[in-house]
Amino acid sequence: MSWDHEVDVLVVGTGNGAMTAALSAYEMGLQNVLLLEKAAKFGGTSSVSGGGIWIPNSHFSKAAGASDSLEDARAYLKDTIPADEVPWQLVDNYLQNAPKMLKFLSERSSHIDYISLGHYPDYYMQSPGARDGHRSLEPQPINKSDLGEDMHDLVDTHHMIYMMDRIGMTQEEAQILMTRAKGWIALTMKLFARYLTDFGWLFKHKHSRRITCGSAGVARLFLSLKDRNIPIWLNTPMQELIEEEGKIVGVIAEKDGKPFRIHAKNGVVLAAGGFEHNQQMRDQYLPKPTNTAWSGGVKSNTGDAHQAGMKVGADTRLMNSAWWCTTISAPDEPSPRLAIIEKSMPGSCVVNMRGERIANESQNYMAYQRELFEKHSDDTAQVPAYMIFDSRFRKEYVVGPLLTKGLRPDSKLPESYFENGFMAIADSIGELADKLGIDKTNLGTTVANLNQDSITGKDREFGRGDTAYDQYYGDAAVTPNPCLAPIDEGPFYAIRIDPGDFGTHGGLQINSNAQVLRADGSNIEGLYACGNCAAAILPTYPGPGSTLGPAMTYGWLAAKHMSGITNDAALAEKTDETETATA
Repeated sequence: MSWDHEVDVLVVGTGNGAMTAALSAYEMGLQNVLLLEKAAKFGGTSSVSGGGIWIPNSHFSKAAGASDSLEDARAYLKDTIPADEVPWQLVDNYLQNAPKMLKFLSERSSHIDYISLGHYPDYYMQSPGARDGHRSLEPQPINKSDLGEDMHDLVDTHHMIYMMDRIGMTQEEAQILMTRAKGWIALTMKLFARYLTDFGWLFKHKHSRRITCGSAGVARLFLSLKDRNIPIWLNTPMQELIEEEGKIVGVIAEKDGKPFRIHAKNGVVLAAGGFEHNQQMRDQYLPKPTNTAWSGGVKSNTGDAHQAGMKVGADTRLMNSAWWCTTISAPDEPSPRLAIIEKSMPGSCVVNMRGERIANESQNYMAYQRELFEKHSDDTAQVPAYMIFDSRFRKEYVVGPLLTKGLRPDSKLPESYFENGFMAIADSIGELADKLGIDKTNLGTTVANLNQDSITGKDREFGRGDTAYDQYYGDAAVTPNPCLAPIDEGPFYAIRIDPGDFGTHGGLQINSNAQVLRADGSNIEGLYACGNCAAAILPTYPGPGSTLGPAMTYGWLAAKHMSGITNDAALAEKTDETETATA
């Protein structure tokens, strides 16, 4: 076969998993590496995301004084991940290798740097082995200008991460600001001062120079690739895999509008995201109702890698699920917001059209929506749903695109917000229900019960506020339960909450080396996968960063296997050789 281009390793995608695979392959001796990106910018859903990675026992956490153990992490995941959803060897393989991966990256590149989140708890604090902090890490902020002209090709972090759509916030900062925790006013002033005094940047760019969360993590990985002259070809979608005698030897991509054959001598790594923006695949695999319009994933994620893998015989797992998170789709915004913090704050609740609550609004977003789908049926529809809150809540807390009443008064809300059932305002709970077609009697009872529960501090229906995670996005100034407050001060508000996601997590079945498997358990030689085009390793989302941590770890494991490295001693020897040769 004639080839248009030849490399050692070809990586399809440019998110955290893809870049980790490319960087690791280079450091392990396979230095002719190429990344293909379908979109016009690099970073994918990783860049849009919060950027966190959930990795127990990392060296960053140990340096911060964390106390953890592999045994406790195992106990926690055994209790939170159903045995029939993921082969346990893949989970245990992750726990053992994720800290090694992170240490490897940070030792090989000065750009890789993370903050251990000491107060961000695991999502299932009632489970044995859970920790109330230091298992999740977020990337250190970085100046976008450090990327030079390449900064224009970076996918920005989701617009909801920017304060006033201008100033980037870290996850820690967002939690302080959104919940009005101690020091939030001083933090606000500090962030605004930094932004407003950066004159050289301010007059040329909408967003602050300092970038955070997902785009910061991607930018740090990108700079590591750039230092090594590892190329990324943008606007170059993969069309199909090339197979010879049962082995994947390359791909056909579309480059400059023409088919382009790329030979990958050591392997192809699929790291191209999920299928959240392919309505046909959503209809085929995901629970109903489902809609691309509700997804916070990047629009280029249409399941290309899934389809290419299945075409060459790959097995799949968990295709009926996603990284669920309720979303708010405002008519005047480019993409849905993840409805995480606002529905957890005290003085609100989420109800279905019968005026009944669906689940504990303050629990982690993955568990909340799994419960929503379990309860949803034609007879007991949970969609559409509305977040109900009052004037006090509107004044004190940010509510998605509404912001606070002071920042965006009701009079400044566009007319489109009150069309097609997106939101409503009324002087009474009964009138609010009538405007949206919600059962008026039931809604009145639901609100009355919550008002009573806010006095006692005990949510009798769902136990809202009972766990450390519930309270993480509560208001500590509200007692006796930081997640419960009365809804009794008119006018009253409702905003639609959709059963969205930030990416699908079903995909190609892999083994402990990230090799793609057939249904009979045999591996497809030369083909690897990680991230959202591979079946999830932590599908119940046990902690913040349960997507990117496994994506990076299995990208690293793919590089190890392609390089022929079988143990830690061989890894150290190989990387020492690479460093010497490069020097």
